[in-house]
Amino acid sequence: MKAAAKKTETPATLARRYLKRVEWSEKEGCFVGSAPPIIGPCCHGRTEAEVMAQLATIVEEWVEVMLADGHPLPTGTAGKKYSGQFVVRVAPELHKKASLKALARGESLNQFVATALAGA
Repeated sequence: MKAAAKKTETPATLARRYLKRVEWSEKEGCFVGSAPPIIGPCCHGRTEAEVMAQLATIVEEWVEVMLADGHPLPTGTAGKKYSGQFVVRVAPELHKKASLKALARGESLNQFVATALAGA
């Protein structure tokens, strides 16, 4: 589902619709910023604040480019509510394997998958 931009909204206003993530990267040895679905890892720096400032500018610029090129903006992610439920389709063999592992641990399949996702 794509969000339609109102003619009066500026790229800065529209950019606020997207959750911005700043995380420490052991591999890079610095903080890395991203704002899915607008842009993946795109900037890095020594402090979270430095990366957040860069990221805010980058997201605003991407929104501006997308609008100028006539591309629809992705649905905003800031403030999105999650139900805690989703359906995952997997091969029957994987379903069986996960169910058996959960059973062996004395867990429900739901708990087994939730624990696996928490570690991802």
